[in-house]
Amino acid sequence: MPTFTLIVFDLDGTLIDSRRDLAESANEMLAGYGRAPLPVDEVAAMVGEGARLLVERACRAGGLADVPPDALARYLGIYGRRLLNHTRAYPGIGDALAQLSATATLAVLTNKPTEPAERLVAYFKFVPAVSAVIGGDGAWPRKPDPSGLCALMTRFGASPGATCLVGDSWIDAATARRAGVAFCWARYGFGARESTEGSVVEAPMAVDTPAQLVPTLLRRNGDTHLFRGSRI
Repeated sequence: MPTFTLIVFDLDGTLIDSRRDLAESANEMLAGYGRAPLPVDEVAAMVGEGARLLVERACRAGGLADVPPDALARYLGIYGRRLLNHTRAYPGIGDALAQLSATATLAVLTNKPTEPAERLVAYFKFVPAVSAVIGGDGAWPRKPDPSGLCALMTRFGASPGATCLVGDSWIDAATARRAGVAFCWARYGFGARESTEGSVVEAPMAVDTPAQLVPTLLRRNGDTHLFRGSRI
């Protein structure tokens, strides 16, 4: 069978390990309000649904009764400065993208704001393998709303049956299901640790290392399309 013509990747926890920079940025923001730092794993569990929700969750976990009106802007400024302190591409991701781009169009769909997402994609030299980046503050609602994914399919002329979303969390699984496309679960990512039971365990494709992405995504069979046609 032909390979996928469009493969869309989540960013944090799928292409890059950004846990420490995200956590330290949230903790610096909290320190500005006189609050104690949170553990890295606790902050990592808050990641995935956009910067605003991350800030709200961190403020609540830090003991703030109300989210300060400048908290989001403060966090984004801090994170912009810390963006590349500790963040790394997962080993083997660059090679996997290069190989997959020979047979499919690749794109990134993330709930991270567009500007830092594009900076990270450029810094780790994912371009030219990656042809497009859609962030969480763009023209489409954030995942798990499938609008951004559907826009990518329209842009690149890909059908749901020829599209796969690769991600590490239940948010990505839900996005794939709602768009009616295949889903590949990146179990090596930090989002997988926080996925609730039943959210992604039905994923027909799963990888435990980036090195498994190429053979998994190039091996097509009927079972890979569990979510095809099941828009909700």
